[in-house]
Amino acid sequence: MAREIIQPVSVHSTAGVGYSHVAKASDTVYIAGQIALDVDGNLVGKGNIEAQTHQVYANLQAIIEELGGSLEDIVKLTTYLTDRSHLEAFRRVRNRFFRAPFPPNTLLFVSGLAHPDYLVEIEAVAFLPSS
Repeated sequence: MAREIIQPVSVHSTAGVGYSHVAKASDTVYIAGQIALDVDGNLVGKGNIEAQTHQVYANLQAIIEELGGSLEDIVKLTTYLTDRSHLEAFRRVRNRFFRAPFPPNTLLFVSGLAHPDYLVEIEAVAFLPSS
């Protein structure tokens, strides 16, 4: 099965940093962990878990929509938070983007992400059947 690497224009560029935002294999889309960077690569919400979580979900939504789908096409999420005290704020923002039944999610608390200002990172797997 062929793998297609996709560089969405709706999110920040990954040129020169050694990864791609999206790989598609058949009808399955794998989205790299999204962080709170806007389309120009600027951090949104330094020190603010709600603003960062909102930006991360907005990035996921933009990628999925650019590929012709919606957040409802996500079949699995993995979430990384750097502070347990951020859990409730994270959930409040998540609930603005998703409704029950929520997609499966693995939630991990980690000591840090790629940059010390990143508070949350979320990766996704989506099912987007070919038209």
